[in-house]
Amino acid sequence: MKLIRNVLCCVVALSAMHVNAQEKAPKHRVLILTDIENEPDDTQSMIRFLTYSNQWDVEGLVATTSIHQQKRVAPEKIKQLIEAYRKVRTNLLLHEKGYPEADYLLSITKSAYPDFGLNAIGKGKDSEGSEWIIKVVDKKDDRLVWIPVWGGANCLAQALWKVKMTRSPEDVKKFVSKIRMYTISDQDDTGPWIRKNFPDLFYVGSPGYHAAGAYHYATWSGISGDKFHGRFTGANFEIVDNPWLDEHVRSHGPMGAEYPFTKFLMEGDTPSFLGLVDNGLNDPEHPEYGGWGGRYELYTPRTLKYFHEPETRPIYTDAMDEVKGVDGNFHTSNKATLWRWREAFQHDFAARMDWTIKPYKEANHPPKAVVKGGNRVNAKTGETVALNAEGSQDPDGNALSYEWIYYPEPGSYNIKEPIQIKDVKAASTSFVAPKVEKPETIHVILAVTDNGIPALTRYQRVIFTVYP
Repeated sequence: MKLIRNVLCCVVALSAMHVNAQEKAPKHRVLILTDIENEPDDTQSMIRFLTYSNQWDVEGLVATTSIHQQKRVAPEKIKQLIEAYRKVRTNLLLHEKGYPEADYLLSITKSAYPDFGLNAIGKGKDSEGSEWIIKVVDKKDDRLVWIPVWGGANCLAQALWKVKMTRSPEDVKKFVSKIRMYTISDQDDTGPWIRKNFPDLFYVGSPGYHAAGAYHYATWSGISGDKFHGRFTGANFEIVDNPWLDEHVRSHGPMGAEYPFTKFLMEGDTPSFLGLVDNGLNDPEHPEYGGWGGRYELYTPRTLKYFHEPETRPIYTDAMDEVKGVDGNFHTSNKATLWRWREAFQHDFAARMDWTIKPYKEANHPPKAVVKGGNRVNAKTGETVALNAEGSQDPDGNALSYEWIYYPEPGSYNIKEPIQIKDVKAASTSFVAPKVEKPETIHVILAVTDNGIPALTRYQRVIFTVYP
């Protein structure tokens, strides 16, 4: 009897190990700060965000001010969009699990202090938004809190100020360590204040509009670009223009009806959360790897040139990729780190809008990309390295196509002598590890695309370490 009991215990333990091995990574915790109503693109971004809200544990939707909207906040607009989401949530759940209840989203919609920048920092400037940030970060949850900042950052700055004024240095450090922040420009003067006063905070800052009024063509502007501006000629503008949005977004039910006409750039704030989508390519803890939200490198204060204020600490900011555009030419720019994925993320959004109105069998769903051999592989100079995606599959039974993308910029080997993948369109192929003088890393991306409508893509990133 004892032997049988021991065998059963082993079986149960092995079964538990198998289940754990199949579990997905925990969802990211996400809290949005938005100056919604300053222009149409915040509303556009919020609609896309809600169609992906099952991807994350959404912890807050906070209406803020910015350089463009200095004395008011608009939580009522967020609530209006949540009511549209309420009407389609049941249909979204036909396609994927985990979409939050509309009432829950309403309960976490908060307002920041309705004043501009540093005027909203200090004693007596607490708001339900800043208090909510503190409560979310303090929650007994070891996961990090991702805070995409679409407008001004003063609501987060006030939360940080209060914590610093009321807690020990050790507790402040613990609080700050749980935050991951991405700002769409410095849209008030609290971004530099945060960087100066909280130098340990994980900070991704993509410059562009600044509180000082200057403009730079930042990575986030690559989300949709400008078909008349030479810097964007390599990108496909058609799939971010209003006619495409009319067909694939605005015509799709209650949420589509809320999607406004583009005045300037489509969804300028969307890059702040595109990099959090679980697509096999994105790695939010490594902005330097690149993904749907762009690529960002850790720059030292000496090399930071975009910001008006002198920087006192390293931050992640805009990096450069060389990418072949739709015009057939190669373009090197920070925008290219984002628009190189434009067709994939636009098709993905179009599919999600289909999910709001169509039954499962009439919509497309993303494939599953699988790489045999794992995502971290060691090799030696001259060795033939296998690339195998034959385990990839599609939930709708669609045919799959494959592309192996050598991504030089994130690796240490970079572009000295580009590796030659034998057949970039084959499910199974190989390359010869290049000659190196010291251990070097090489990033290869598997992109698996189905032939559904719209065609959807998922990825696997393999990082090879090549030894001499």
